[in-house]
Amino acid sequence: ALAAPSIVPASALGADGTTAPSNRVNLASIGLGIQGTGNMRAFLGKPEVHVMAVCDVHETQRAKAKKIVDDHYRSQDCAVYRDFRELMARKDLDAVVICTPDHWHPLIVIEAARQGKHMYCEKPMGWSFRAAQAAGRAVRQSKVVFQFGTQQRSDRKFRLACELVRNGKIGQLKTILVGVP
Repeated sequence: ALAAPSIVPASALGADGTTAPSNRVNLASIGLGIQGTGNMRAFLGKPEVHVMAVCDVHETQRAKAKKIVDDHYRSQDCAVYRDFRELMARKDLDAVVICTPDHWHPLIVIEAARQGKHMYCEKPMGWSFRAAQAAGRAVRQSKVVFQFGTQQRSDRKFRLACELVRNGKIGQLKTILVGVP
C-alpha cells in the first residue's frame, strides 16, 4: 500500500505559539447579562479556552455576545442558543460558565453534570438548601470539575484578610460571620 505524505499545519500541534486544539477547553457561556458577559470576555483572553457558543433567553443579549465572540476570533462560528438544554446536548463542548438569574442555577448545574460538562457557576448556588444539595449530588455523581464563584473571594483585599487571620495578626478569632446572597 502506498502512503501519501500528509502536511499537518503547525497550529494543529501548537508549534506556532498557539494552543493545540487537544489542549484547549471548548466553552459555552450561559447567561449574558453584565456578569456573564464579563466572565465570557475574561475567557476570551485565555489562549487555552475557545468560546464556541453563547446562550441567553434574551435575543439582544445573545446577539451582543455572539458579536463579541465572533469579533474576537474573526469568524462567524459562535453558535447561539436560547435554551440551555439544546446547548448542553453538544458533544464538542467541554465546559460551561453559568451566570443566569439565581433561580436557574441548580437546574442548569444538574443538566451540565448529567451531560458531563465541567462548569463554573456564579453565586448563589440555588434558591434553597435542598436545590443546592441536589446540584452537589449531581456534580459528585458525574465526577465533573465544578467551581462555585464568589468573585470577591479571589480579590486581593480578601486574600490579605485571610492571610492576616491565618497568621494570627488580628488576635484570637472568636466568631466568623459569612454571607453569600
